[in-house]
Amino acid sequence: MRPTAALLLFLVLACALGAGPALSAEKPKKAPRAAGPIRSASEAKAIAERETGGIATSARRTNLNGSTCGWEVDVHMPNEKQGWRCIVDCDTHSVHTKDRIPNPPRGRKA
Repeated sequence: MRPTAALLLFLVLACALGAGPALSAEKPKKAPRAAGPIRSASEAKAIAERETGGIATSARRTNLNGSTCGWEVDVHMPNEKQGWRCIVDCDTHSVHTKDRIPNPPRGRKA
């Protein structure tokens, strides 16, 4: 009975040590975003690229809901017939709406 108990104890300890670090590991933290509203077209383009996976070609400042600002960003999608027109909210730093458009010409960014 002792060899069986020793084997069982070994297995329990091995499982506990193997699962312990995996259970206690935290999720990778998101990069902290800059405080305040989006101030430049490059920030809006970066957010649109991250959300769609394409290449942002142009960004224009626009009014969103009357009181807040937004950025209208056209995104080129490689290997697709259609691109995206995204409205990026200045306050929340996220894409407010996405609409499909004919694929805009690719920008200089490779």
